[in-house]
Amino acid sequence: MTSLRGPERTPLIPDLLQGRSAFARIRCTAFIVALTISLLSCPAANESSPSSPSLPTVEIFETTGDQTKLLEPQPAVAFGAGAATSDSVITIDPAKQYQTIDGFGASFSDSSAWLIWNKLSDTQQTSLMNQFFNRKDGIGLSFVRQPMGATDFSAGGNYSYDDMPAGQTDPDLNNFSAAHDSAYIIPLLQRALTINQDIKIVALPWSPPAWMKTSGTMNGGSVDPQYYSALAQYFVKFVQAYKQAGIPIYALSVQNEPLYSSSAYPTTYLEPEEEARFIANSLAPALAQADLADLKIFGYEHNWGNTSYATTLLVSSAAPALAGTSFHCYEGDPSAQTTVKDAAPAKDVWFTECSGITSTHFADDLVWNAEHLLIGATRNWARSVSLWNLALDENSGPRNGGCTNCRGVVTIDDSVSPAKLSFNVEYYTLGHISKFVLPGAHRIDSNTFGPGKIEDVAFQNPDGSIVVLVLNSGTSQSSFTVRFQGNTFSYSLPAGALATCFWK
Repeated sequence: MTSLRGPERTPLIPDLLQGRSAFARIRCTAFIVALTISLLSCPAANESSPSSPSLPTVEIFETTGDQTKLLEPQPAVAFGAGAATSDSVITIDPAKQYQTIDGFGASFSDSSAWLIWNKLSDTQQTSLMNQFFNRKDGIGLSFVRQPMGATDFSAGGNYSYDDMPAGQTDPDLNNFSAAHDSAYIIPLLQRALTINQDIKIVALPWSPPAWMKTSGTMNGGSVDPQYYSALAQYFVKFVQAYKQAGIPIYALSVQNEPLYSSSAYPTTYLEPEEEARFIANSLAPALAQADLADLKIFGYEHNWGNTSYATTLLVSSAAPALAGTSFHCYEGDPSAQTTVKDAAPAKDVWFTECSGITSTHFADDLVWNAEHLLIGATRNWARSVSLWNLALDENSGPRNGGCTNCRGVVTIDDSVSPAKLSFNVEYYTLGHISKFVLPGAHRIDSNTFGPGKIEDVAFQNPDGSIVVLVLNSGTSQSSFTVRFQGNTFSYSLPAGALATCFWK
């Protein structure tokens, strides 16, 4: 491009002045001087005008132990350039990322699905499904842990997808059928996916068919190794049946709580060495042969209290096929997840089961769930937080043995007509994270202050928005300050209260 300030353009001003009267020359000169001053005082055309960027506004949602606030929006707070106004300063650093988040949710156990399908009116059912899975009108659950067959919460008792008369077997699975689930489980999963397409579904058995076991019953005993191949095909056929129904399976776990065997309800004992052999020699090859090798496989699926099972799997022949390991809450603490993560950094961690019980109180459970699950599990690498039953009735049922005082995310009291719905503490604690932290988000760096103080965890969504969960687990009201990119805001929480802070 030719320069406008090159030598060929320098006669411009003298040319304007030649052959003019003195008055004209004065006017012309004045115009040129004014024009020059104006040009010098304006920003260059290819430069933007300097301006102060607007600081984000923080949306805050709060739940208190006395239930006066239940995931309730609070007045927005603006970031400012001032110094911190409290001793508890939470510094957020999105440049330091940890695990990717898959989602948050619970399970359509047979009992949960049966209650929702059979005990609620069409209007109630539609409303509840939206309150579960719609992010705008509800809490946007995005993770479903789906039992394969009966559990301790099965409305009609024990069942598998290949039940045979006592003494008979079906190693070729000619009798396989997922028809049981077509009555109400599959329709509810289909509806959930219509509401929220981001839902990830993890499937697993409490027991394989009774004929595959050394005990000859679903209630307790071990898998007979001669049926490992049949059991692998059982998984394949389940995934294919669900896929045909429009329900994609994201991951499989081999066995729920493999270190527990009971004659009271469907359970199966499976040593880590047995689980490793089954995965390496039977399940992984069967999935690959069926073009299902992209499914994730979770190992272990039991309590925090045992890390050796998980670490054994992660150095076994099954390790190449394992995406990672999954944990429950009934023994130990969340730090077990970091112990396992440190032993095999390339493998991931999921938290997949915890149930509320009816004998506890809302305020205590709000703090425990927030401290151990929302904050504890995710700060210890969990890609998910999943509770147990989505719904149970007023008698902690329908039950099929096992827990006598478990509580669902909601309670459906069908002793009255129409049935009465109660949203339990689990609904609100899940909502504090599932409504705001989207699948594909990353946990990001933040400091925290430990039990009895201000505790927190932070995430960045795929769209760049930031979510910070803050719990006051102390016994008195406490203030905290959040520092982000050199700016701060402060907020005060009552004792035992939980807040979600969200900004774009």
